[in-house]
Amino acid sequence: MKKKLPVSKNEDLILTIEDLTYQGMGVAKVDGYPLFIEGALPQEKIKAHVVKVTKNYGFAKVMEFIEKSPDRVENEDKIYLQTGIAPLQNLSYPAQLKFKHKLVTDLLQKVHLDNLEVADTLGMDTPYYYRNKAQVPVREVNGKLEIGFFKRNSHDFVAMEHFLIQDKRIDEILLKVRDILRMSKITAYNEEKHTGMIRHILVRRGYYSHEAMVVLVSRVRKIPNLDQIAFLIKQQCPDVKSVMLNVNPDKTNVILGKKTIKLAGKDTIQDTLNGLKFDISAQSFYQVNPQQTEKLYQLAIENAELTGKETVIDAYCGIGTISLNMAKFAKKVYGVEIVPEAIEDAKHNASLNDLDNLDFEVGEAEVWMEKWQKQGIKPDVIMVDPPRKGLTSSLIQSAVAMEPKKVVYVSCNPATLVRDIQEFMELGYQVTKPIQPVDQFPQTTHVESVTVLECMKNYKTINVC
Repeated sequence: MKKKLPVSKNEDLILTIEDLTYQGMGVAKVDGYPLFIEGALPQEKIKAHVVKVTKNYGFAKVMEFIEKSPDRVENEDKIYLQTGIAPLQNLSYPAQLKFKHKLVTDLLQKVHLDNLEVADTLGMDTPYYYRNKAQVPVREVNGKLEIGFFKRNSHDFVAMEHFLIQDKRIDEILLKVRDILRMSKITAYNEEKHTGMIRHILVRRGYYSHEAMVVLVSRVRKIPNLDQIAFLIKQQCPDVKSVMLNVNPDKTNVILGKKTIKLAGKDTIQDTLNGLKFDISAQSFYQVNPQQTEKLYQLAIENAELTGKETVIDAYCGIGTISLNMAKFAKKVYGVEIVPEAIEDAKHNASLNDLDNLDFEVGEAEVWMEKWQKQGIKPDVIMVDPPRKGLTSSLIQSAVAMEPKKVVYVSCNPATLVRDIQEFMELGYQVTKPIQPVDQFPQTTHVESVTVLECMKNYKTINVC
């Protein structure tokens, strides 16, 4: 017999919001059945309209706020919530920091690791206008080329001129480029028909150098008056030191294609991070919030407790941002990354900073750890900063096999962090300091963190350290 649900579609209800999901949606329960409500905050009483029900949960929308949360930001702009650019913009910043702390503690409690301490989230003084990189879709609206974003979970395009979390100068450059493309009669990409020219405008800007790069992402290589467009961009934006064309002819939601062509200026722009110089290309991975990244890396270095005598392995080294920071305080740093272009950038950046105590290799970290172990290399510290999917079990086992005294784990996803902590603990490592959440992305639901795992010398079932 089919179980009767406590709510039905199109029903109107009075609800009290109990919690926020990791996506920033309000949660209310009717006889234990969860309803997810976009834009609603804990402690709020609302009149809601149920829009969808499934076997285990449903979705509703706010019709009326009966009682509002004391943490609600009243001057919110709904466009930032609708597009997902800033899904927590309606929540006060102190409450955002508590929410991110709770994300970590709740996940630890679920796996019975609530004995682990979590420090207060390290926030920003000014939690807006921090992104040094924008990748903005270009579409045609009412016969006009526009920049903007898509509504969450849809293909509905919203034209925008200001983006709240991007460097204000990037917003200004985007508008100049948009107007130049309009004046040049350049067509916007049509996703359904796979026609038109410009798909995205990418802008990068150095936080310290103030050098900017503009990348036009096009479906086609041939664009009318391309040299004139590049000239006008540099003329109207003198801080733009590099204008590039990236060609992406594929039907895909991947933004950049494989081919990038210089149109004007330099191939790269330069910026600094903790006093180190980095050359940044169109396709370089470079942290988008330099102010918080400096704090994040300083925390990682402090937790590694480097004295100048240590050997460090950086298992996801990218273009060398953490590796170079570590190299200033360690005897030797070995970096490994699966992307060949990133390793070329890392070697270049080491040379740029006159650092010669680094070795960079292309490949999978676990493969190189095995090779280094056979070469007799014994790391004191292994640094990991993986993508959202976290570490593979084989990497964890390879890291433990090298018997480092410490593993410093920089995480961008608390769910995979907690999973990986459990496996490290099974292999004889323990979290020895409070997990430190860091708010790299204010106004969004993402949270980074730094965790220190140390080898327990008296561990009985495996011979480590």
